[in-house]
Amino acid sequence: MACPQVGGFLMGCLGWLCILVATSTNNWVIMCKYGMNACKKSEESKIKGPWAECSVSSAHYECQPLTQILELPAYIHTTRALMITASTLALLAVVLLLMSLPCISLGEPPSAKSRRAVLGGLCFLLVGLCSSVSTVWFPIGVHREQDLRSFGYSLYVGWVGSVMTLLGGLLIVCCSFSSSSSSSSSSGAHAYNHNNDRFYYSKGGPQPQQPPPPAAAVAAATSHAKTAHV
Repeated sequence: MACPQVGGFLMGCLGWLCILVATSTNNWVIMCKYGMNACKKSEESKIKGPWAECSVSSAHYECQPLTQILELPAYIHTTRALMITASTLALLAVVLLLMSLPCISLGEPPSAKSRRAVLGGLCFLLVGLCSSVSTVWFPIGVHREQDLRSFGYSLYVGWVGSVMTLLGGLLIVCCSFSSSSSSSSSSGAHAYNHNNDRFYYSKGGPQPQQPPPPAAAVAAATSHAKTAHV
């Protein structure tokens, strides 16, 4: 794994951590049901995420889990499914990229490591796409239902994780394709030179010497020559 691939791997891992933080927290959007000015004066607002809706003020902090599965809108179900899928695919990408390291040998050709690296990069790209769709669709769905005041830190962390996994996956895929093409061209040139050298030595080199005939054959030939002379 080259240096750009290692950088893409680290970037994808950091993006995966950001996506895990965004998935497990509920501070995605900040809402206000009394109007912006009233909420700023009273310092009371609501935060909402894929798993719970919380009331926040200077005096209390109370959360209500979103457990009514049949009554929840579609954007909440979609956000949950996409974020869980992104977290699972990121784990698969990390495993594939760790198995493509040069220090790990499974008794296979280097081309198999390149294929695993490409698959890991593609998984990181899918992770970034899933988290991007969910972190964009969720605030839009909340804004259609209630008054959206601002975005929470979980949403920003999700956006950062989406960008990092997309960039990391793109870097891994591009570097893996370029390294695999260069290795295949070098192996082809090496095989061509080896064939030319073998042809040159077979044509221009000294011919192999024939082994001397055995003594019994020499004696039989001598006796046959004497008989013919008599």
